[in-house]
Amino acid sequence: MFDRPQKNGECAILVHLTLTCKTHQADLAEFSELAHSAGVVTVAKITGTRHTPEPGTFVGSGKLQEIADMVALKKADVVLVNHELTPSQERNLERALQCRVLDRTGVILDIFAQRARSFEGKLQVELAQLQYLSTRLVRGWTHLERQRGGIGLRGPGETQLETDRRLLAERIKYIYKRLEKVSQQRELSRKARRKAELPVISLVGYTNAGKSTLFNHMTHSNLYVADQLFATLDATLRRVQLPDKTPLILADTVGFIQQLPHTLVAAFHATLEETCQAILLLHVVDASDEHRQERVTQVNQVLEEIGAKEVPQLIVYNKIDQLPDSEAREERDQTGQVTKIWLSALTGEGIDLLQAALSHYLNQNRVHQWVRVPVEHGELRARLFASGIVIEERYAENGDSLLDIYIADQKLTQLFASEPQLQSINSLAEFSPNSYN
Repeated sequence: MFDRPQKNGECAILVHLTLTCKTHQADLAEFSELAHSAGVVTVAKITGTRHTPEPGTFVGSGKLQEIADMVALKKADVVLVNHELTPSQERNLERALQCRVLDRTGVILDIFAQRARSFEGKLQVELAQLQYLSTRLVRGWTHLERQRGGIGLRGPGETQLETDRRLLAERIKYIYKRLEKVSQQRELSRKARRKAELPVISLVGYTNAGKSTLFNHMTHSNLYVADQLFATLDATLRRVQLPDKTPLILADTVGFIQQLPHTLVAAFHATLEETCQAILLLHVVDASDEHRQERVTQVNQVLEEIGAKEVPQLIVYNKIDQLPDSEAREERDQTGQVTKIWLSALTGEGIDLLQAALSHYLNQNRVHQWVRVPVEHGELRARLFASGIVIEERYAENGDSLLDIYIADQKLTQLFASEPQLQSINSLAEFSPNSYN
């Protein structure tokens, strides 16, 4: 669609300006990691300082010439700017530099496009790309700008542009409808979990903090893990049983980053709903990151943006294996509640502390209770299994079902009141070892 030099986009020049008018700015080292994650080779980095961006090209004329000289010297294919550019700034830079120019949002979208695996993830990325692209369509038709009027020269450029905008609008509308269905399906799953009283705990944190490694260790899964930004895009949920048999649903979600593009936040709304609906957030922090407190603040800002600010958090400092003389430990507040846990998801050190903290948190006002379901009441047994509260089943010698159920105190009282055929078992000791399997 776009008139751009046909190059392979492998060699990149990074541009970063320190703007004295702003207090919070993106980090150049992190942008270098983003560029690496996008699959380009950084051949040069150009930095500078300005009070405010230049309206036309973001950088000043002197810096623009410096970038142009470097593009020619290094034969760069693309210039990556560690800031958000307006469509006109991006277009003017491409004209001046005669190569592709991408801003920070464009780089992140490119990474997401490469990493999306599920159907839902691909839809969400496409939606974000189209929303980003809709403001930049004019770049593709700069070759028609000379058609100002005259016989036989009226309107084709504008007509084509309007056609593209209409097609984009139709595609965006279609994707919204598909994502709405996905959201409805997720809501059905959430209703089933709420009915079964299965608590959902969501992993959140800065990208590359080790969330997926921790998820794999706790769920015995094999999700893709890599030492790179945004290795995980698709939300994954798994049922987990803690050592004390407490069941829960653990959700792994996309990592956050400072200045996360608003188009991505909007596009990934269906996925991020899992975070908003969780009863507890495991906020995973890279303990070896010297900027870890800044990362915590940035993640909390995104959580506030998506409406998950009020969800309780347990801070998990991961990667203690990369710290000298560090060991697994927990920190508690004045009430004795665990608030922070230091562990290594890679080695497994400290995982037991996390499991114990989760058990304590989840078992407040909830109990394990063995019950006996007479063999002639198979429909009751089926309903209990369908509700998701059954942890374990054994059998008496006459065929009765002995069920270990995990349920809230109040719900247990209601269950016995509504199901008089259900019998409470104080201890399995009243049955001989050979009386059940």
